[in-house]
Amino acid sequence: MSLKMESDLLSLQAETFGYFLHESDDVTGLVLDKTTPGWPASIAATGLALAAYPVGVERGLMSRAAAAERTLKTLRFFWNSPQGPEADATGYHGFYYHFLDMRSGRRVWQCELSTVDTAFLLAGMLTAAVYFDGQIPEEKAIRELADALYQRADWPWFQNGGETLTHGWRPENGFIPYRWEGYDEALLLYILALGSPSYPLGPSSYTAWASTYEWKHCYGFDYLYAGPLFTHQLSHIWIDFRGIQDAAMRAWNSDYFENSRRATYVQRQYGIVNPLQYNGYGECCWGITASDGPGPDLLRINGVSRKFYDYLGRGVPFGPDDGTLAPWAVVASLPFAPEIVLPVMEHFLHGAKLTKSNPYGFKSTFNLTYPDPGGGTGGWTSPWHYGLNQGPIVLMIENYLSGLPWKWMRHCSYISTGLRQAGFQGGSL
Repeated sequence: MSLKMESDLLSLQAETFGYFLHESDDVTGLVLDKTTPGWPASIAATGLALAAYPVGVERGLMSRAAAAERTLKTLRFFWNSPQGPEADATGYHGFYYHFLDMRSGRRVWQCELSTVDTAFLLAGMLTAAVYFDGQIPEEKAIRELADALYQRADWPWFQNGGETLTHGWRPENGFIPYRWEGYDEALLLYILALGSPSYPLGPSSYTAWASTYEWKHCYGFDYLYAGPLFTHQLSHIWIDFRGIQDAAMRAWNSDYFENSRRATYVQRQYGIVNPLQYNGYGECCWGITASDGPGPDLLRINGVSRKFYDYLGRGVPFGPDDGTLAPWAVVASLPFAPEIVLPVMEHFLHGAKLTKSNPYGFKSTFNLTYPDPGGGTGGWTSPWHYGLNQGPIVLMIENYLSGLPWKWMRHCSYISTGLRQAGFQGGSL
């Protein structure tokens, strides 16, 4: 990697980190989900912020004292926020609602008590507990609160009498009927649940989840399939899966890191083949994931009827695909396949100039097939930034450059326990 490219990565990381500095609440510490006026906070974005603050300290983007102050404020909010079955609580059984009012911290939009979003929040808290290892009162309080908040999560309650975990719960009608099945970002969720010293899941729950995996052969690669690219990335923000294997990966002589590398190559090949002939796709222009988009709309473009979507779980190679690409999802694959990711980033930064005039690095998505609403020739670009997109950029750039987030989390005994309970062996274990 050239010195210029390293400089570009650090600049992008710093710009992106600005989201967490400026889009958090001064009282609750909650982080905005999306830069739309009046939008609520996201607990997943807040968890990513808690994991990103130590990176900000190490990169000179904020002081350790400022990071500790923000972190402690956030942890105190969650510890003191109302837990119960009431419809306007912040959480219940140690879990939290997906979206919360930025200032009051109460549930909004009748959203669900979310298992996976709580997992991202708790992972951020545990990152803080490992990083802030000093003996001053503030750092001791961070460790104590993070530990107590993690141990408060009642994982078996979310099994609702089954083996696998359900997606969520609402006070109006109880558990959501969907369970975590098939390979996805629930890898982190299960590891955290298995590692709990207070309310652990049994290994049979992980086995039941892994039994729903689906392996596919696409563009010359055998891999554990999930369509949206983010599902191959988010658990890897905290855990270095190189060289460690569970039973599913031992059977295929692979590991989850290698699997994400192959999924990244499948994305690139899909961009090259461009089966639906969208504008811009190519060797240096790809990245399809769950994201916002220019729709809903149905247009006839150059004689072809095109359906466009708004927020949707776009995926490769079986769709849905409407020509919308997400630069952040490419960056989040940087540790897996830098040889094919760096050229795409070079194109996005200097060819397509996707960070131009944007306050926090890349906007979330763009679509070169959808007509520019302003009448220009540049296609459509999302006007928004999302906290869920910003965190993986900051943290995966750091994992690529220094591996620090992975090194920190190797010292988290709960994750090590969860991995062993899931049957992982080898490597760092």
